Amino acid sequence: MARIKIEVPESLPFSAELPLYIGHMNHGNHLDNARLLSLVSEARVRWLKSMGYGELDVEGLGIIIADAALQYLSEAFHGETMVVEIGADDFNKYGCDVVWRMRDKASGREVARGKNGIVFFDYGARKIAPAPEGFRRRVAGA
Repeated sequence: MARIKIEVPESLPFSAELPLYIGHMNHGNHLDNARLLSLVSEARVRWLKSMGYGELDVEGLGIIIADAALQYLSEAFHGETMVVEIGADDFNKYGCDVVWRMRDKASGREVARGKNGIVFFDYGARKIAPAPEGFRRRVAGA
């Protein structure tokens, strides 16, 4: 199987610092892959909150994670602090990619990178909805 390669812009507009606790580790004593995704989710929530949004209210719409792709690049360990940088890229009618990079704060070592495809969702109508123009403008200006 061919390995995936994800391109992430060198500069991303938002970052969140997240310490690694013992509960984030797996039997190999490094960051568990499922916990890594939880940390990225936390960073995404903080990114949205920094713009006055929540996952259920982005200009009146919710977001749904439609897909996820990631590359693991190095190990991360208990006690390290990760910096997760996030931004939006590749808009389409109903959503965009939320691109991210995770680095160790102390060394700058890149641990992982990825993207999560999001679509906007009208929970009242129970269907996808066009990406809000206000959100597009806001992240384009970031």
